[in-house]
Amino acid sequence: MRRVLIGLVAAVLAATAADARTWDVHIRRDDWGVPHIRAKTDADAAYGLGYAQSEDDFATLQESVFTGRGRLAELQGPSGIESDYLVALQDVWGTVTRRYARDLDAKTRAVLEAYAAGANAYAAQHPEKVAPGLLPITGQDLAAATTYRGPTFYGLDDAFRRTMRPSAKKIAEVNDGVEIGSNGVAVGPRRSADGATRLLVNSHQPYTGPLAWYEAVIQTDEGWHVAGGFFPGGPFMLHGHNAHLGWASTVDNPDLVDIYKLVMNPDDPDRLQYRMDGKWKRLEARWVEIKVKRPDGGFDTVRREALRSVHGPVVRTDHGVFAFRYAGMDEVRQNAQYYAMNKASSLAEWKAAMAMGLLPSINYIYADEKGNVGYVYNGRYPVRKAGVDWKGVLPGDRSDLIWTKQVPFAGVPQLWNPKGDWVFNSNNTPFHATDPADDMKPEAYPKEMGIQTNMTNRAYRALETYGADPSITAEEFEAYKYDLAYSTKSDLAKGIALLMSIPAGNDADLAAAQALMKDWDRRTNRESRAAPLAVLTVLKLVQSPETPPLTALKGVMADLRKHYGRIDPTWGEVNRIRRGKVDLPIDGGPDVFRAVYGRPDPDGRLHAVAGDTYVMFVTWDKDGKLSSKSIHQFGSATLDETSPHYADQTPLFAAMQTKPVWFTEDELKGHVARDYRPGE
Repeated sequence: MRRVLIGLVAAVLAATAADARTWDVHIRRDDWGVPHIRAKTDADAAYGLGYAQSEDDFATLQESVFTGRGRLAELQGPSGIESDYLVALQDVWGTVTRRYARDLDAKTRAVLEAYAAGANAYAAQHPEKVAPGLLPITGQDLAAATTYRGPTFYGLDDAFRRTMRPSAKKIAEVNDGVEIGSNGVAVGPRRSADGATRLLVNSHQPYTGPLAWYEAVIQTDEGWHVAGGFFPGGPFMLHGHNAHLGWASTVDNPDLVDIYKLVMNPDDPDRLQYRMDGKWKRLEARWVEIKVKRPDGGFDTVRREALRSVHGPVVRTDHGVFAFRYAGMDEVRQNAQYYAMNKASSLAEWKAAMAMGLLPSINYIYADEKGNVGYVYNGRYPVRKAGVDWKGVLPGDRSDLIWTKQVPFAGVPQLWNPKGDWVFNSNNTPFHATDPADDMKPEAYPKEMGIQTNMTNRAYRALETYGADPSITAEEFEAYKYDLAYSTKSDLAKGIALLMSIPAGNDADLAAAQALMKDWDRRTNRESRAAPLAVLTVLKLVQSPETPPLTALKGVMADLRKHYGRIDPTWGEVNRIRRGKVDLPIDGGPDVFRAVYGRPDPDGRLHAVAGDTYVMFVTWDKDGKLSSKSIHQFGSATLDETSPHYADQTPLFAAMQTKPVWFTEDELKGHVARDYRPGE
């Protein structure tokens, strides 16, 4: 059997190696190692991108494929079981099997399959990097990963986790803890001091893993010309710009998940009958076998029940049986919309792409060469019955509560070219997206849409910086992006006020801490000596709300003394960005515009693991001429420690500086470090 398996793998590798010669594509690596994919057709380019991404981070691309297959535990062990179960519960592969060839257009399938072929070609040359059972990667694998991943951005996975807890507490909630998110800002020519149109692309993502940004530039003879951020295992630019327009993406949090409690038949020995409109129906039921890697390299098998009702996926818990219905359920065409957005050459074409209505969520901040700016609070909003509390757990025996339609694009909250000529989103309510006089009004939208109403510190600061400046220069546009402050309206400011209200009495330590925080300017610059105590204490209160404020404060003081010998080290001593041999202080913190989220290391330092990652500034001058610059937290070699581009951008990133994006052929001249075809 082993010889047969080796022979099959060898055949796959030989076939993909031979296939590499049929694609008309060149990869040009610029001075920073960023791949510029130049190709005849879009499929050729996708092949080149699949190969280039594999060169830089094949392990993460491979992880993305296993995740979409529902086989992550086979690669990573027990930590992957939950993800694999959710893939099965959502019937991702049933959806792909039924709909990939039928629903997804041939052009999009060709691009997906070409990207997969590029990754396979790389694997053929580097079999030592290939996990057993991976090959061949297919277009269906990429579609499956997107189908699974899309709903996680609005919290579907959290809804499943909460419901499956051994308690009925907080079933309908999907978010808690520290606010992590993104920023997008567009400023039109009337708001700019020089008549330019500017776009900030500033998603906050993990620094590593399947949701970490990868930068590339693509240009084909078929008109696909984009620069921006891609995810490992995906051929389409998710935010950035093309030759005519661009957009930033931020996570939104509308109510797009409905949870129903089923009434089960107590007389059914199989425990599969549920009541619907007074009659008993039977759940679809199957068993899923999850292969789990052991530390010794062997495998165990975990069996889980996967159930489905007319609502959607079903889970049994100790507090009832619950069904889910959610935006993006049973949808496989998301990549077709990304593709259309990539190739749109005007506002009308981009709106037409958005009107496809295939992406389950995500805010979009838009700008273009004509000076248009706009904001879309995008989502596949269910058309729900009025007069029902859709935020709670719904009765599962009423068919009139099972929605089947979605709100058309014209009904989705959106704002175009407001009088103030600027728009923004920082994971906050869409009802604060520009100057207050121009904002959308809540009463214009049905409450059944479940539109969020929250504000973040970053949203307050956007209004206090961009929103307070009627004539924004190029320098100010960038300076506001790197704002380090907490607003007086922020949760952190409220937390500090709470700590300051504790009577100090004869407690000298508390008095010293309060004196330090009293003089703090609420900025997270690396020189600040108050930021460590203030930020870390409020974080502890947010993450553990049951902890008494004084206990949290004293605990942080003790930790600071243990590691730094004082309660007021500089923020730069505490807040670090670490990558290989690079270890630098970094400005910023949780929920500031220069967002940095750190994880404690044994030495007491925080090393940045998420927040600002790939940042892009895009400008169309008053004549419509395009230019852009960007920065990545590490470099183009997102996993290859031997590459000079493993951490070459980190010093610039820490210094809040950027590098140029060489978008056109003329701009790229003189900056090509290597020009090759895949496999050469």
